Amino acid sequence: MSSLPLHRFRISVSDVDRGFYDALDFRVARHPSENDDFLLTRTLAYALNYEPGLEFSPGLCNPDDPAIWLKDSNGIALWIDIGNPSARRLHRSSKGARRVRIYTYKDVEVLKREAAGEKIHRAGDIEVFAVSAQLLSELSERLERDNEWSLVHSDGELVLTVGGGATSEDETFMATLERYSLG
Repeated sequence: MSSLPLHRFRISVSDVDRGFYDALDFRVARHPSENDDFLLTRTLAYALNYEPGLEFSPGLCNPDDPAIWLKDSNGIALWIDIGNPSARRLHRSSKGARRVRIYTYKDVEVLKREAAGEKIHRAGDIEVFAVSAQLLSELSERLERDNEWSLVHSDGELVLTVGGGATSEDETFMATLERYSLG
């Protein structure tokens, strides 16, 4: 069995919204079915939620798990899904975790429509963040096996500087991280 390709990310995070400032250095295994948008959204979600103990789950290899989670002695403290999970999955995750966040690169209106009228435990507590398709497209064009970024998050605005490497200059991109509620 061959191993999954790895992408390395070194991200200097300045998250003013939650008072978190740190340099992260981690690797992300890329599942063969995972497209750039999913991988990049998963990476941004990890950086924007980082705290000790946060980890990528088996995720795509085990579809019952979230993409990212934070476990503690009482179970799952934080469940992070990527994309547009079904209402049934949202219900199950909200019952099994204290906090649930969704980072979507897809049409958030589709997610909201599919969730409307469905039985979802604590639907009003589920946070949904829409990542800009334009930002993901720009990042996808610059995605390497070894990535160096600087990420600033303030008042829902993202400023992301991507290291140009040895042959090109750094590039900076800005986007709004839109926040929604399912309740």
